[in-house]
Amino acid sequence: MQVLLISDPGLPSRRISAVKDDFEGLLREDFDASAQVDTCVETLRVQPDHQLELSTLDAIVADYPDADLVIMFTGIPRHTQRKPLIAEVLPSRHVAVVSAPTLGALSTRRRLLKIFMSCINQMLPVGQVAQKHRLPRWGEWTSSGTAGRRTLHAHTFTGGPRLVSGMTMANEPLRMASKLSRALAAASATGAFGIFYSSIWQMSHHLSTLRLISIGMIAIAIMVVWLISINRLWDRPVNERLSQVVFYYNLSTVLTLLICVAALYACLVIGILAGSLVIIDPDFMAEIIGRPHARFTNYLDIAWLSAAMGVVAGALGSSFDDGADVKNLTHVQRLRPRVYVAGTDTAT
Repeated sequence: MQVLLISDPGLPSRRISAVKDDFEGLLREDFDASAQVDTCVETLRVQPDHQLELSTLDAIVADYPDADLVIMFTGIPRHTQRKPLIAEVLPSRHVAVVSAPTLGALSTRRRLLKIFMSCINQMLPVGQVAQKHRLPRWGEWTSSGTAGRRTLHAHTFTGGPRLVSGMTMANEPLRMASKLSRALAAASATGAFGIFYSSIWQMSHHLSTLRLISIGMIAIAIMVVWLISINRLWDRPVNERLSQVVFYYNLSTVLTLLICVAALYACLVIGILAGSLVIIDPDFMAEIIGRPHARFTNYLDIAWLSAAMGVVAGALGSSFDDGADVKNLTHVQRLRPRVYVAGTDTAT
């Protein structure tokens, strides 16, 4: 048995590299035969309605004539029949397509291997099916359409949150946070004033913990709304059929930016806290805020409030460091270059 694993660039290809050897071992063990797994990294195109363009997949497979079975592991979030589509098997083509985001943010190696083995079983004749590896409880195969097409949908209740978390993880929000260096510089310059102005010390001392947390959350929310609006990251469905899919896209965009900005905010708090511990004398602070002694929590309150001020006053007006970063931020942005134009060999 010779299996070809095709993966999209980025996170899908890294996951394939991590499980390739284990997958090959499972094939040999379960089918008691020699097995070889080849891998390649290719970008799968889509049609204007975001359905897979299978002709481009056929062109990729044509370069591997010895492959008996093909699994395409794509970063495209798939959604049909109002449910997240985990995998689709086309027996006539000996091809299975697995969607990485529908597996969730923490798709373990075991889960991924179980899906791959299940796809292999679905592509083989009944007498050759291996029974050792069964599906997880959150999905089941069903027949769909003609030519023996089989689909594996996630359950409606758990599939949606798992899809959104998987899309958010695929956006790699912590990596994107590093692309906000201009915003971090502007916020740091503004937030640093909190170290030198005693009025900020007094205000942070008299504010309750709940109010300080609320101020920080509001600052993060304002920054997220600004980034979405200035970079036009909010998408609208072109028709009613795509409304639920676009809702998932927008929700994952919001969650991605929340993690980005929260990481930025945490960096600001840590930086300002370190600066205040070095610069502000404890006795002088105690005199200003009217306490016998200054505590560590007083320094933390100053850093928290100063970071909120820096995010709101300093980072607004900033954006990502490079336009290319914005184009790769969300799933919709990454899908646009994949759209296949009929009658040509180009994408738009």
